[in-house]
Amino acid sequence: MSDLDLLTQSLARNVRHWRSVRGFTLDVLAARAGVSRGMLIQIEQARTNPSIGTVVKIGDALGVSITTLLDYEQGPKVRVVPAERAVRLWHTEAGSYNRLLAGTEAPGPLEMWDWRLMPGDSSSSEPHPSGTVELVHVTAGELTLTVEGEEYRVPAGASVSFEANVPHRYGNQGEEPMEMIMAVSVPPVP
Repeated sequence: MSDLDLLTQSLARNVRHWRSVRGFTLDVLAARAGVSRGMLIQIEQARTNPSIGTVVKIGDALGVSITTLLDYEQGPKVRVVPAERAVRLWHTEAGSYNRLLAGTEAPGPLEMWDWRLMPGDSSSSEPHPSGTVELVHVTAGELTLTVEGEEYRVPAGASVSFEANVPHRYGNQGEEPMEMIMAVSVPPVP
């Protein structure tokens, strides 16, 4: 079974599991996530490979991390994620990408990401649930972070934190690759 097949099966199983744990019907989850009921059915039956945006919306609606939705191993309390197991969820032909390095539930989803943006590339994000916080540390280049239309320049070695319940975008307006580590903390579903 390929990695993609394994992730598709894991996503199907975990979405069903967490929907059941939360007591959500397909219609309730569809409304909370802003995803069609038909898409959820396809995901739960492992008949589609949804976009990262769709997986994020479902995770936010369920109050669990992407790591939890894509986890195909139930491990011990300490879990080492080898470099080759980091999941690349977004990339461009220019060489930009993000990788989900690790995640946990503490008490809500907590994720750690590795990002690389090539010059001229950007990635937009829709608002996350209220109470979501993102922490970013730039390790190379300069990040242009746009939050609610206002741009912030974050050079290598600097860090930034912000409430991510508003539209935001990560961009590289420089002439060299930008690399950053990002942590995302999402509050638990009440």
